[in-house]
Amino acid sequence: MKFKSLRQRLIVLLILPVGTLMLGMGLLGFVYARQVMLDRWRESALLSLERAAHSVDMRIDDLVKLVRLLGAISQTPQLPFVERWLLDRLRTLPGVTRAALKLTAATPAPGIIMRRGGPMMAPGRRGPMGMAFHRVRVSQVTSPRYDTKTGHQVVALVFDLKDAQGKTIGRLTVELRFKYLLQDIVGLRWWQSHDVCLVDHSGRILASRGRLWHGRRRLGGADRPLETALLGAMTKRASGTLLGAGHPPDLVAGHYRLKRAPWSLILFAPGAKVLAPIVRFRSYFFLAALASVALIILVIRLVTGPMVKSVTEVSEAAGQVARGDYTRPLRTKSADEIGRLVESFNTMVEGLQERDFIRDTFGRYVDPQVARELVNVPGATRLGGQKRRVVIMMTDIRGFTPLCEALSPEETIGIVNRYLSRLIEVIGRHQGIIVDFLGDSILVLFDPLDGPLPPVARRAVCCALEMQAQAAALNVDNAAQDLPEILTGIGLHAGEVVVGNIGSEARTKYGIIGAPVNFTHRVQAEAQGGEIVISDEVRRELASDLDLGRTFQARLKGVAEQTGLFVVTGLRGCPEPPPK
Repeated sequence: MKFKSLRQRLIVLLILPVGTLMLGMGLLGFVYARQVMLDRWRESALLSLERAAHSVDMRIDDLVKLVRLLGAISQTPQLPFVERWLLDRLRTLPGVTRAALKLTAATPAPGIIMRRGGPMMAPGRRGPMGMAFHRVRVSQVTSPRYDTKTGHQVVALVFDLKDAQGKTIGRLTVELRFKYLLQDIVGLRWWQSHDVCLVDHSGRILASRGRLWHGRRRLGGADRPLETALLGAMTKRASGTLLGAGHPPDLVAGHYRLKRAPWSLILFAPGAKVLAPIVRFRSYFFLAALASVALIILVIRLVTGPMVKSVTEVSEAAGQVARGDYTRPLRTKSADEIGRLVESFNTMVEGLQERDFIRDTFGRYVDPQVARELVNVPGATRLGGQKRRVVIMMTDIRGFTPLCEALSPEETIGIVNRYLSRLIEVIGRHQGIIVDFLGDSILVLFDPLDGPLPPVARRAVCCALEMQAQAAALNVDNAAQDLPEILTGIGLHAGEVVVGNIGSEARTKYGIIGAPVNFTHRVQAEAQGGEIVISDEVRRELASDLDLGRTFQARLKGVAEQTGLFVVTGLRGCPEPPPK
C-alpha cells in the first residue's frame, strides 16, 4: 500500500492493528454471548414445553390408570358387574364425553356404550358378567374432531384389552374434550405471549396461539424452510431447537414430543427478541470503537502535525535541490530526530552543490557520462582498470590539412565545431563514451560492462551510420554557405582492452589501453571519405544483419598478414534518428 503522507501512514498503521484487535475481540465476545443467550433460551423453551407436555400426558395417564384398575378388578369374581361400574365411573370423569366397550366375537359379553346419562346394552345378549382381562394398552390417540352431539372438539383414546394369554378380548374407546387436555397450558404466560402450536406427526396444526398460525392448518411449506426443517427434526428427536436464517436469526424454534399422544408442542420466538440484549451490546460496542478510532486520529493529528510539517518542508526542499536550486537552506526548529534530519539535509545540499560544480566543470573536458561515473561511483577515480571486450570506433576528417590551409583559423574552428557537435550528439544518443579528441579525430568506446557484446556492436554500427548521415546533412548546409565539403572516414573494431584511469595521482585520464586501439586506428585509415570500415571481429558479432559494400584485403601497419576489411552500407534494425 502506498501512502501519500506520513500522517496517513501513521493513521493506517496505528488504526489497522488497534481496529483489528477491537473488532476481533468484539466479534469473539458477540459470538460467545450470542451462544450463551441461545443456550439459555433453548433450556428455558424446552423446560416450558416439557412442563406443558407433562400436563397433557398426566390427564391422559389418569384415564390409563383407571382402565388398568378396571383390568385388575375384572378378575375378582365377587364383583360380576364391575365393568359396567367402571364404565359409569369413566363417564363421570372431567372432560369425558363418551366411553364405549366393544368385546370380540369370541367373548360372550355384549358391547356396552356409556354416554352422559347412563349405559346402553345391546339387545338379546347377556351382561358382561365373567369377563376378565389382564393387560391394558393404549393403541391409538386420535386427532381432534368436532362432535355434533356434544358441540365440542373431542379426542378419542383407544385401549386394547388382553387376556392372560395376550389375546385381545375387547377394545375400550374413551372420548375427551380437547380443551380439557389443554386447559392447564392455555393459561400459561408463555402460551399467551408466544407463537405456540400443537401438531401431529404429519404437521397438521391441532391447536395454536399467535399471529404466525392465523388461518393455517398445516406446518411447513416451500416458503417456510424453518418449519420444514422442524418437521424433519421431530421425526428424529423427541425434543430440540432450531435456528432460522439471518444474523441474528429471524426465528428460533423449539419442539417437544408428548409421551402419551402422537403430538408435539412447538414454540416459536423472534430471534431479535431473544438476542435483543446482545444486539444492543453490539451496537454500543461499535459506537465505542468508532469513538476510539476518532480519538486516535485526533491524537495523531495533534502529535504528528509539527513533525509532518517539518518533513514536508524537507521534501519540498529536496524537490528544489533535484531541480538544481540550492539557494534556500532549512531552519532547524527542534533538537530531536527531526531537527537532526534538517541539519543533515542542509549539509547534504552543500556537498551536492560542490559536487555539481565539479561535475559541470569537469564535464566540459571529458565526456559527461564519464564525468558522471567518476563523480558518483566510489573508487572510480583511483588508478587502475579492468580488462574486458569492447567495441572501439575512430573517426577522422579526410583532407583536413588542405582544408585548414584554405580557410582562416576562425572559419576552420567554426566548421570543425559544427561537425563535432553533430557527431557528439549522435554518440551520446547511442550510449558511446568519448575517450579522446585527437585533433579532428574522435576515439569512442562502446562498453558492454558485464553484458554481451553483440548488442553493443549493433549500437556502434548504428551510431556510425547516423554519423555519416549527419556529416552529409552538414555538407548540404556548408554548400549553401559556400563552405568546403567535409568527408569522414570511420573505423570499427572489437577486442579486449584495459578500461580505467590512466596517469598519476596528480593527473588522471579515463581511457583504454591495448593493441585493439591501435588496430582500430589502422582500420579507420583504410576508410575513404564517407565510408564505414569494420573488422572481421565486428562483422562476426552482427552476422547476416549487415549490408556490406566492398570487401578488401589490407596490410595494416604492425600486422604481419593481410587483414580482411568490410565496408558497411546499412544494418537492419537500427532505430530511426529523432526528427530535427
